[in-house]
Amino acid sequence: MNREAMTGHMKARTSNSTGVRTIRVLIADDHLVYRIGIRNLIGSEPGFEVIGEAADGNQALDLYRKLKPDVLLLDLRMPHKSGIEVVRAVREEFRDAHILIVTSYQTEEEIFQVLQAGALGYVIKDVGREMLVQAIRAIHAGNRWLAPAIRKQFDDRALRQQLTAREVEVLKLLARGLTNREIANVYGISASTVKNHLNSVMAKLEVADRTEAVSFCLSRGIVNLDDM
Repeated sequence: MNREAMTGHMKARTSNSTGVRTIRVLIADDHLVYRIGIRNLIGSEPGFEVIGEAADGNQALDLYRKLKPDVLLLDLRMPHKSGIEVVRAVREEFRDAHILIVTSYQTEEEIFQVLQAGALGYVIKDVGREMLVQAIRAIHAGNRWLAPAIRKQFDDRALRQQLTAREVEVLKLLARGLTNREIANVYGISASTVKNHLNSVMAKLEVADRTEAVSFCLSRGIVNLDDM
């Protein structure tokens, strides 16, 4: 295991010189330069201590179990386990885990999925120092923290009907250019069943046709071409 990625103090401080309890932070991000920047930023902030760093999703989960941080700062897209998978795994074992997503990505679907999985907050990496500190303090206190734009995306997604797993799979194949008949052959179903799936998708998304449905899903992260 990468020694640099697994650094951390097993015995963390419980308070600073003023007697105020120190917020113990674990950073999980696959970019070394970003981890260094966040470590320096948080480490110089009164009342904060970086107790460990992880370079991928598996390390994030392992370090969380060992260090039990007050707040986990977690990137959304990492090797081995995605941010969403880490949130689900951590929350399954630690129901009171305080997790703040810090990422470059803000697709509507990813925001919805990771917050539904149990993350308390979501910020974009270019957020200013003051706002990041504010977000960490809010998450540590057990409060949700979302920038207005992120909150709007989450609320918009929450109002829309959930697509079934099969509907998403049909959309993925549609985005690749397959016809109804070709999609039907992939799943061993009839072309009319594929058409029914697509009609259901268009009704849920409130779009007029197949092209608009694919465009809608690509722009909001429901379908990701990188995963196909």
